[in-house]
Amino acid sequence: MPAMNLLNVAIAGATGYSGEELIRLLIRHPGIDLACVTSRGNAGQRLEEVFPKFQGHKYSELKFSPSDPGQIIASGAQIAFLALPHGAAAPFAQALIEAGVRVIDLSADFRIKDPVVYREFYGQDHPAPALLRESVYGIPELYRAQLRTAHLVASAGCYPTSVILPLHPLLKAGLIDPASIVVTSLSGVSGAGRSVSAEFLYVECNENARPYGVPKHRHLAEIEQELSVAAGSPVVINFTPHLIPVTRGILTTIYAMPRPGVMPAALTEAMEAAYAEEIFIRLRGEKGTVELKNVTHSNFLDIAWRHDPRTGRVILMSAEDNLVKGAAGQAVQNMNVMCAWAESTAL
Repeated sequence: MPAMNLLNVAIAGATGYSGEELIRLLIRHPGIDLACVTSRGNAGQRLEEVFPKFQGHKYSELKFSPSDPGQIIASGAQIAFLALPHGAAAPFAQALIEAGVRVIDLSADFRIKDPVVYREFYGQDHPAPALLRESVYGIPELYRAQLRTAHLVASAGCYPTSVILPLHPLLKAGLIDPASIVVTSLSGVSGAGRSVSAEFLYVECNENARPYGVPKHRHLAEIEQELSVAAGSPVVINFTPHLIPVTRGILTTIYAMPRPGVMPAALTEAMEAAYAEEIFIRLRGEKGTVELKNVTHSNFLDIAWRHDPRTGRVILMSAEDNLVKGAAGQAVQNMNVMCAWAESTAL
């Protein structure tokens, strides 16, 4: 790609797990110049000092800037990735958008369209409610057309991506009863972020597994929002996430009842009609299965399904890397759509 077409890009919160993954992907992106990386705790340090694995790579001597939107604006960035905690991203986004910077937010700040629902799940008023109406939910396979002109992208969460994509075609086609949906997800420990907390210490997580966020995990809000869009009516589900002793990956199993008269072949037809041409969704079909080892360090989401004749239920299974398709990879895929580049660029 000619140098004259290079786009200046910034990453806010670049020392978290998602930020680190963004750096890894953007280092090899031929269409961008990484102009700014910010950090609250590592300002002034070089990239290679904080992440020695990037020594000798492009941008290894780039210094972290203080965590402030003014630093990003001053860098000349045209697109900014916000890998910040929820609540912290909104003020950044507002300042950047006012300065003409396109924003891809990896937090949950702009995923939920209704500020009342946001308050219900996050326990505070939304800091920039006017921007909620302008944000585009960042799953390229569902919102590709809207992403092309978006100036604020709410990149979808890791759990939601693993739940929404398998269910969306079946709900849209009216093949399953929305009231019957039950979801169980298993996540690697990196999903909790690079935080120092006793419950995420090695000795607490190793050889252990536990449910959490029961019965109302925060991601449930955006899951139900998007499933309701697919179904054309409100959808309420049971969703139980679990922490398992792996570093990265999400494995999701979904149970639902088909509508009366729906034949098993209709499930396959709906999945293939929706995703057969999608480069990052791999359909494992009615006989295949999904495994974390097949998706880690990649931007793929694998989906398999079954019809259980004994119970009558539909069983959907998905697997993804929570830091790639569930975070940084999906964000880069969103950027590629926004910039009319091949979606697989750098992925």
